[in-house]
Amino acid sequence: MLLTAHDIHKSYETADGPFKVLRGVDLTLDGGETLALTGESGSGKSTLLHLIGGLDLPDQGEILIDGVDIAARDDTGRAVMRRGVVGVIFQQFNLIPSLRIGDNIAFQARLAGRYDPAWTENLTARLGLSEQLKKYPEQLSGGQQQRVAIARTLAPRPRLVLADEPTGNLDEDTAATVLDILLELVEETGAGLMMVTHSHALAARMGRRMHLRAGQVA
Repeated sequence: MLLTAHDIHKSYETADGPFKVLRGVDLTLDGGETLALTGESGSGKSTLLHLIGGLDLPDQGEILIDGVDIAARDDTGRAVMRRGVVGVIFQQFNLIPSLRIGDNIAFQARLAGRYDPAWTENLTARLGLSEQLKKYPEQLSGGQQQRVAIARTLAPRPRLVLADEPTGNLDEDTAATVLDILLELVEETGAGLMMVTHSHALAARMGRRMHLRAGQVA
């Protein structure tokens, strides 16, 4: 099993005391599987995604990727994991403002030693970015920056793709194209895909759907 999460709990401190975001969530995802994670705002979707991506650690429970508990890795180990094994598409683009678009797209793949010029060229063309490669992020629209962030995440061909509302800044046609690319990556490489989305149309195209309500699987 590529991903196993068991009894995941997560709370955050507030002025009124601990706020429980996740309350005992279980899930599994194998290579080649796709999962839509849905739920109302505040239900814990993004928190769960970030925990699986090793951006934070759960208060209780375990998250195994390829059989290795994320909590057993230090910060450096989790960062290395995100460069090649796990790709995270954030709601915030997190592009590097001092790098041109072409270098932003290739950045993670080069760090991971998995840069493939032909695959990267294919991605940029399909996402409509071929004419933007010499520009800087500030010169692009929000939708274009979103597509750059998606290309950067997919360039290393990660085994597990975690996408947090990856089409939120895109028009309907471009959103469908982005999902096509994500699904093709799964088919071509056997990767697993877990996507947070509010779109019923996009969720319907995924193999499975999991709904969170108040930090629990509904």
